[in-house]
Amino acid sequence: MANPFESVNAHLEQCLCPTSSSPAGRPESVFRTFRRFNRARRGKKHCELCDICLHEDHRHLFEISNGRIVCACDACALRFQAVNEGRFKLIPRSIRSLPELDFDDSVWEKLALPINLAFFFRSSVEGKIKAIYPSPAGATESLLSLNAWDSLVDENVVLAHMEPDIEALLVDRVGTKREYFLAPIDVCFELVGLIRMHWRGLAGGEVVWSEVDRFFARLQADSRPI
Repeated sequence: MANPFESVNAHLEQCLCPTSSSPAGRPESVFRTFRRFNRARRGKKHCELCDICLHEDHRHLFEISNGRIVCACDACALRFQAVNEGRFKLIPRSIRSLPELDFDDSVWEKLALPINLAFFFRSSVEGKIKAIYPSPAGATESLLSLNAWDSLVDENVVLAHMEPDIEALLVDRVGTKREYFLAPIDVCFELVGLIRMHWRGLAGGEVVWSEVDRFFARLQADSRPI
């Protein structure tokens, strides 16, 4: 079976952002073009709407029709700040921690994920929740048990209000950690790229897990609790 994330995975190493599936054959999808927003031209990033040179900490937009993520200057990005049904959605910057999330081990096991790192978001194009986990090969979609997700939402009403496409539940259950965040979708894919870039051998190696720890420490420092 073709990997629906093949195009994204091929670009993750080149396209990490500092802040931050559709069926195979679809010409443009959220995963096929997800990391295109961080392209470099002559060593600099440019707004994909007006072509102005961007600073490193620029904004990102989600293009509804084809799932494309684009770089945008502040002026262009803010035009879509209150737009819900237009061509673009402005990807948020806020990271919210969920220290009281009711997510016990039995619920996690029902989700049948092979790794204790994952994120979940609602695709407006496909009209369903997607579960994505990072791997040495990049982003991989899991066949999510809808019953398990529905049970999780029943116990945690905050998850019912995630913004489709651009906001995700990001989960870190590595070792003894039980950390949960509502995070912008580009931040979630930053974790995917980080693991793809640093993974070595069968278990990943010390470097990749140190990088993962730093990633979540930064999220914790930048987040506000719900």
